[in-house]
Amino acid sequence: MADIAQHAGVSEATVSRVLNGKSGVAAATRQKVLAALDVLGYERPTRLRQRSSGLVGLVIPELTNPIFPAFAQVIEQVLVRSGYTPVLCTQSPGGATEDELVEQLVDRGVTGIIFLSGLHADTTADPERYARLTGRGVPFVLINGFNPAIKAPFVSPDDAAATRRAVQHLRALGHRDIGLAVGPHRFVPTQRKVAGFLDETGGQGAVRHTLFSVEGGQAAAAALLDAGCTGIVCGSDMMALGAVRAVRQRGLEVPDDISVVGYDDSHLFAFTDPPLTTLRQPVRAMTSAAVNSLLEEINGNLVQHTEFVFQPELVVRGSTATPRDTRLP
Repeated sequence: MADIAQHAGVSEATVSRVLNGKSGVAAATRQKVLAALDVLGYERPTRLRQRSSGLVGLVIPELTNPIFPAFAQVIEQVLVRSGYTPVLCTQSPGGATEDELVEQLVDRGVTGIIFLSGLHADTTADPERYARLTGRGVPFVLINGFNPAIKAPFVSPDDAAATRRAVQHLRALGHRDIGLAVGPHRFVPTQRKVAGFLDETGGQGAVRHTLFSVEGGQAAAAALLDAGCTGIVCGSDMMALGAVRAVRQRGLEVPDDISVVGYDDSHLFAFTDPPLTTLRQPVRAMTSAAVNSLLEEINGNLVQHTEFVFQPELVVRGSTATPRDTRLP
């Protein structure tokens, strides 16, 4: 109890009341004690274990890109606090498809499903699959990628505003030739990033479509360097790592010669070399909106079937600077 009390910043008497299920403890204080219990690795007493209100599926594309585990972790935390048991389903090349995962979840009687960067974000995919899910009485929410043909709540970052902000940042540093490295054009977030980028550059910036991966970022950055770009905005942080690799393969330095801006800001990218300037997705705010919308739907309350848009934040670190050839002697 002393360890838990010290970690939670409360008295041992308060810890005792929480562990014994006694009343008279504020909800926020009770949550701090339970969090300390979990962080320190102690097992919760049986009386404190919540009974699940139901299963909620979370369908995500992969776990190799750190932004997806970041979303998954917060979604799971919010669901558990609300009494629901999350079921994580991950796609992988050659593995189960989104449709197959949905079938498995529905067969297990899930109460609802959260889709993160799924087929709803692919403009070539048939949105009818989501209408069928609605017809089966399964509420769902979609994160990252809007399709007006799908009747459900959507939660997205403002991708167009993000790339505009990145271009503004690079221009303020003195960059004039700025390029954009993004994923395949068929994805809604890609289209929005390109639209914001071209709007801010007056249609003059170079755009290279590739894969949302380190290798994709490297290939796109190589083409942008050939086009004379000194500033590169990337569609993801993983792509930005590839861009840094491409710059160094040319014998150039980031940021002295070339500046690189990422997108997402999962927790690892403050520790890269150099630390990555990036556009931070507001993961916690987006997640809370998505889960709350889903729970309202589960409880039979009317939720507006529209898109809730959140503003990314520019986080300036060490991968952007004034280009070397424009600095004063």
